[in-house]
Amino acid sequence: MTARRHLPHYAMVFPFAILFAAFFLYPIVSGFYYSFHDWNAVTDARFVGLANYEAVVNSRDFSRAMTNLFTYIAITVPLGIIAALALALLVDSFTGFWANFFRSAFFMPVVLPAFLAATIWRWMYAPNFGLVNMVLGWFGMPSINFLNDTGTMLYSLIAVDVWVSAGFNMVILLAGLKNIPQDLYEAARLDGASRFQQVRYITIPMLSPVLFFVITYGFISALQVFDVPWLLTGSSFTAYGGRRSALLFPVMDMMGRAFGSVRFGEATAYGFVLTAIIILFTGIMFALRAWRTPK
Repeated sequence: MTARRHLPHYAMVFPFAILFAAFFLYPIVSGFYYSFHDWNAVTDARFVGLANYEAVVNSRDFSRAMTNLFTYIAITVPLGIIAALALALLVDSFTGFWANFFRSAFFMPVVLPAFLAATIWRWMYAPNFGLVNMVLGWFGMPSINFLNDTGTMLYSLIAVDVWVSAGFNMVILLAGLKNIPQDLYEAARLDGASRFQQVRYITIPMLSPVLFFVITYGFISALQVFDVPWLLTGSSFTAYGGRRSALLFPVMDMMGRAFGSVRFGEATAYGFVLTAIIILFTGIMFALRAWRTPK
């Protein structure tokens, strides 16, 4: 009788359940199956056990991609959070028109399509007529080929990613700032606290839940970096990662193995290795959060 009463509710959930199973659960299950097979999407899959995982982990491209990835994360995530917090504090200091103006201006890179953002920065990084090299020329500095010099390619990508992502994190942090009681700042000012001390002892502790979300989201996003380096280097499925693989990242390598080399079994194994790394990082973040939270 109870089940019959809830039939209309189950009927409303049923379309979502079908789509969820077809476009989320089935690809995961089938991908896990093919990760243990040699499969090129044409011939029948051949079971190879853990050979795909061994081929991925032992490959030189995997080592290079992981080195680039962890260097990228170590710089991009802290720098992006600091930039977003600085922008949020700046916007929060304004009211009315100027608050709306700066919030919209800083958020604009977030809504730009990835190809447009990459095109803008490819022009800015151009060796001869790019804006960045023009500014360097004003100070008598030589032109730099930012997207072809292995010593600058990774840092050029980091600058683009911080520019793109800071606006999104700024909006989230700004919402957190609005929820901090102003009484705390007024009491601190009466006690003679400087602006820096207010940020250190009031703003950051009160923002800790929001900062945890932003940092965790930043880590997960950085681990899946793909579109911006792919577009900056003009990559294809057969040639990607830029000069000497200076901008090679795991998702790019996975896509190249799948659609460039037609090794779909190896590519799916790569995907599950990356998934395990993401889960590990996320678990560490939550464990650190639980450890630092007072009982």
